[in-house]
Amino acid sequence: MKISNRRSSTGGRRTSAAVALSAVLALTATACGDDGSGTGGDKGAEGSGKGKVVFWDNNGGVRTDIWEEIIADFEKANPDIDVEYVGIPSTEVQSKLDTAIQGGGLPDVGGVGAAMLAGIAAQDALEPLEGRLAKSSLNGKLNEDMVESVKVAGGSDEHMYTVPTSANNGTLYYRTDLFKKAGLGEPSTWDRFYEAAEKLTNVKKNEFGYTIRGGAGSIAQALDAMYGQSGITSFWDSSGEKTTLNDPKNAEALEKYAGLYKKYTPAADLNNDFTKMVAQWDSGTIGMLNHNLGSYQDHVNALGTDKFRGIPQPTGPGGKRVQVSNPVDGLGLFKSSKNKEAAWKFIEFAASHESNSKWNESAGAIPSNKEAAQDAWISEAEPTKLAAAALNDGSTSIVQLPYYLPDWNTISKADNEPSFQKVLLGDMSAKDFLDTMAEQLNEAQAEWKQQKG
Repeated sequence: MKISNRRSSTGGRRTSAAVALSAVLALTATACGDDGSGTGGDKGAEGSGKGKVVFWDNNGGVRTDIWEEIIADFEKANPDIDVEYVGIPSTEVQSKLDTAIQGGGLPDVGGVGAAMLAGIAAQDALEPLEGRLAKSSLNGKLNEDMVESVKVAGGSDEHMYTVPTSANNGTLYYRTDLFKKAGLGEPSTWDRFYEAAEKLTNVKKNEFGYTIRGGAGSIAQALDAMYGQSGITSFWDSSGEKTTLNDPKNAEALEKYAGLYKKYTPAADLNNDFTKMVAQWDSGTIGMLNHNLGSYQDHVNALGTDKFRGIPQPTGPGGKRVQVSNPVDGLGLFKSSKNKEAAWKFIEFAASHESNSKWNESAGAIPSNKEAAQDAWISEAEPTKLAAAALNDGSTSIVQLPYYLPDWNTISKADNEPSFQKVLLGDMSAKDFLDTMAEQLNEAQAEWKQQKG
């Protein structure tokens, strides 16, 4: 196994591609091209089923250790296949893939975040996988809802462009020791959340009630808090043409949420991505953190299991919980791979019972493999157990984000993250921020509907 942690400095706005795509959740797709020369649209080849397979991990660094373990298991079972691991930080995957699709150098297998799928599929870079799955040992063993989600997010009722591996969910982590000391109850409602944020803050002692995400990836978390408070359950109005993003209730909720910054949160939060935010929470005296199931094991390693809990997002009006959709992760194959047979063997192995369980236990996520989902660790990992229950017991409404829009990733990240920082600093109102983003989304939705015909 060859291990490489490459970093890409390539940036810039993603090229939008015209294709009909529809969505529900989100997912992860991947890449191919075993000789490093593949570009999007290349037909590639099946290959010998042996030799080298290049794998790009879309969360390099965070999940490197568990992938190294799975790769070692795979190579032991398949001694004639060598997997070259390339760990790419999540913040760099978009530009890295776009550059490779246009100029060559795609891997055989890799990870692509849900928000990126539309643009990649639109460039005809992904290999349809439904035929391979039908003949595979995985057939009938994957969660049907996750399979349907990746099909819909890929914009095709017929084709599946990625094999789902896990589902995630927004989680509110809180320090039970600090809450007990302050005489606070569980922050299960937004009113209790704000009460705790205030009561646990002592700026002079560098103690804060909450850590807010102001750097990369900030907008998705802000939308989760916004819709959770407003109680609005659809991203589009009844016409399907105008977003509810800038509804007055949402603007009011976001203004309140952003008002936490620097008053009840550290000033450093302005530029913190999830890695820095999680590390800050694990090592400090901060009461609450909003992230997802993926950081659960980090908290266990830092705090043990007796100083924190991870619960579903707080409930809002009428006791109803509203959350924005979280990605279904997965593994896929790029058309340009020259060794598709060997690449598929790796995907099949990674999504099998043992490997899928091992990866999801490490990440604290919900397995796609139905056998893995029955393993004992699910019951022992409380946040995962509670998240799964909240998604299945009717207590939670999901606002489906439009991952299918080719420009969703750019609009929700590069185009507007700097403006959200202005909201945190008080230099822009939540209303102006949401109005600008809504205008971009309405235009993107109109273009998508026109292309869809």
